[in-house]
Amino acid sequence: MLAMELGAEYVDIEFKVADKFMRLLSGKKPENCKLIVSSHNYENTPSVEELANLVAQIQATGADIVKIATTATEIVDVARMFQILVQCQEKQVPIIGLVMNDRGFISRVLCPKYGGYLTFGSLEKGKESAAAQPTVADLINVYSIKQIGPDTRVFGIIGKPVGHSKSPILHNEAFRSVGFNAVYVPFLVDDLAKFLNTYSSPDFAGFSCTIPHKEAAVRCCDEVDPIARDIGAVNTMVRRSDGKLVGYNTDYVGAISAIEDGIRASQPTDPSTSPLAGRLFVVIGAGGAGKALAYGAKEKGARVVIANRTFARAQELANLIGGPALTLADLENYHPEEGMILANTTAIGMHPNVNETPLSKQALKSYAVVFDAVYTPKETRLLREAAECGATVVSGLEMFIRQAMGQFEHFTGMPDRLMRDIVLTKT
Repeated sequence: MLAMELGAEYVDIEFKVADKFMRLLSGKKPENCKLIVSSHNYENTPSVEELANLVAQIQATGADIVKIATTATEIVDVARMFQILVQCQEKQVPIIGLVMNDRGFISRVLCPKYGGYLTFGSLEKGKESAAAQPTVADLINVYSIKQIGPDTRVFGIIGKPVGHSKSPILHNEAFRSVGFNAVYVPFLVDDLAKFLNTYSSPDFAGFSCTIPHKEAAVRCCDEVDPIARDIGAVNTMVRRSDGKLVGYNTDYVGAISAIEDGIRASQPTDPSTSPLAGRLFVVIGAGGAGKALAYGAKEKGARVVIANRTFARAQELANLIGGPALTLADLENYHPEEGMILANTTAIGMHPNVNETPLSKQALKSYAVVFDAVYTPKETRLLREAAECGATVVSGLEMFIRQAMGQFEHFTGMPDRLMRDIVLTKT
């Protein structure tokens, strides 16, 4: 009541006490004050029917603006909130509809696309009023929220975890630089098939795919590029005009070219052949990125060895590639020759576990070149110790930039040369 008297433009009242508040007001609400009536569900996101009933009940209190905040148990829950926003827009009912926590993050960024009245942002990181609330600065500078409208196309990175990814900074800046009406968001996804079935409209135009969904993505696409099918992993999905999802792999070119250029910059090489040709190339990890690196290295004439925590997975990939398989424990004492190349494709050493490393410093002494696909932090413990042993090191940031260039081209049909500048200035 005091806020109204003091000239507040908006007053937010909890739905449970709205009737009581309205009786107290007894029709004396100032004209320039809008009354938001809020319902919070900290358990789940109800069905579209239940949400629609809730909208009607909140409207019946005399609210100027309906506000519903629910909780996501999985990212597909957010689609129900988007449906409610669209229904309210058609009926000209002002609504704020948000889904809380990490799995509901997209509701906070994409709400203007579906007619949401407003979204919330914290003034700075650490000062959030709800979990997974972005900062005002990120909403404006990273996601360009003021430019998002009904025709804005949605792209994003599918992963678990996904909060560490720099992809939204990179792709959104690249979209802006070429005037492409699109936004790129993080999708925290538990079940890939369910996610793709739920967000199947043409507006959801393309996805980057990261750990642990790259292999499942092969099965979820309608068509898969032959190289991606051979690798057995997809890191890029594009929705064609006929609605079909096509899968590609830009990891293998990104990583292999980064390693080749790293070697060329530090050692004299024959320009007519790949500097990987004939070299012993040890890949740590047998997931999607491991498959891409192993395939790419073999294509370049390297002799590929697969090492993995679980031997069965290492053996499966090694059989496909035609090389030996080792456990990580075996790798500690594996040095058949000097000058080997090592490529870590696992998440070992990724933030926040920055003190972890897949291989001891002692074992690194057998390697001339060490690559780490992890790029948060930029210098992992593995790379730091490899450099101390005298190896040429190649950062995962280089692979990240190069695979993103390939993705951008698939997403927009335009080549992009700005990625490196964007990464270096924005991250």
